[in-house]
Amino acid sequence: MNVTHGFHATMTARPGRGDEVIRLLLDAPSLPHPDCVVFLVGRSAADPDVVHVTEGWTSAGAHSEFFATEPAQALVAALQPLLAGDSRYSDEVPVGGKARF
Repeated sequence: MNVTHGFHATMTARPGRGDEVIRLLLDAPSLPHPDCVVFLVGRSAADPDVVHVTEGWTSAGAHSEFFATEPAQALVAALQPLLAGDSRYSDEVPVGGKARF
């Protein structure tokens, strides 16, 4: 499956709320979505309230369509009160690698 759209996001949780942000992201409705090919969640080793997400989708359209759904909007709404400020996004298209958990 080709990944043609993706991004890397960095979110800073309110103090002490990083675990809650991670828990929500690891239960994200995009994980079982067939057009979501990559969804990795990580955290800063130096600051446990800094959370990183890397996503890869089959297309920008598939991501946009998914993001407009009720489950995606509910996730965004649940994350907002846990975050300190705006998230930072950068364009990124995953091309390969490895993740073992």
